[in-house]
Amino acid sequence: MTVVRYERRGPVAVVTMNRPEYRNAQNSAMTYALDEAFYRAAADDEVRVVVLAGEGPHFSAGHDIGSPGRDAHVSFGRRAGLWWDHVGKEGAESRFARESEVYLGMCRRWRELPKPMIAMVQGACVAGGLMLAWVCDLIVASDDAFFADPVVRMGIPGVEYFAHPWAMPPRVARELLYTGDRMTAGRAYEVGMVNRVVPRERLAEEVFALAGRIAAMPRLGLALAKKAVNQAEDLQGMHAGMDSVFGLHHLAHAHNAETSADALAGMDPASMKAAASGGSGSGGSGSGSGGADPAAGGSATAQPAAGEAGPARAEAAPDGP
Repeated sequence: MTVVRYERRGPVAVVTMNRPEYRNAQNSAMTYALDEAFYRAAADDEVRVVVLAGEGPHFSAGHDIGSPGRDAHVSFGRRAGLWWDHVGKEGAESRFARESEVYLGMCRRWRELPKPMIAMVQGACVAGGLMLAWVCDLIVASDDAFFADPVVRMGIPGVEYFAHPWAMPPRVARELLYTGDRMTAGRAYEVGMVNRVVPRERLAEEVFALAGRIAAMPRLGLALAKKAVNQAEDLQGMHAGMDSVFGLHHLAHAHNAETSADALAGMDPASMKAAASGGSGSGGSGSGSGGADPAAGGSATAQPAAGEAGPARAEAAPDGP
């Protein structure tokens, strides 16, 4: 099965994550397939807008730390930075190399794609899923969507692409991180992280209507407007701030490796669920279809989408920071 689908709808390129049986948990194969799709869209002069979607009930439950397709040990061609391969290395030498490439580096590069990107979010958008939504220029969410970054439970300050204080007000970012609770689509709209919230059954219709309006604008004007906003964010400290937090992120991994079973503090899909049980949820209930959010006590064990077969116990945790 193709882990990422690419299609053209007139001037709109649609890039779809296609691991619904694991809630679109991101392994390296998916990351590099996304990279190829975004490059394809950037190179196609007929494409004016890119829509990023997730197949099935959920946008993305984050990084893959437990499915049969987990491939953290596999070498892929390095594209996001000039550094050594993580394969064959140990400890921080390996983890820093891999996360610099497939997490922080890739997300930074996708943010610079010179065409507007719209994230079409339904269900869970958790941890690594946030990173994918945040690199997009606009986020349109269904009314059942929810957002969370529960990795503080691992002793980690947040996901690698640490856009939290720019995607939402700093005090809201603190609450999201300190509690690990989920944020409903309505609350995300209130704090400015999401552009629009629409009924689930109208999500695609609304996204493609918006994409069509944007696609009518001049290509260069769109590219320059995007670059202007990105530059303004970086002048406000976004790029340097992420570099700083990335160091803290790896300090946390190193601490975990010294004091617990592994760099994830011994957390796995089951323990993430157990630690999160009883989470109240920030801004209301807003449960997503399938309840994939361990931040709100949902199951961290991937379940097949309706009508789809899948391994009964194959696990895809919400994030593998």
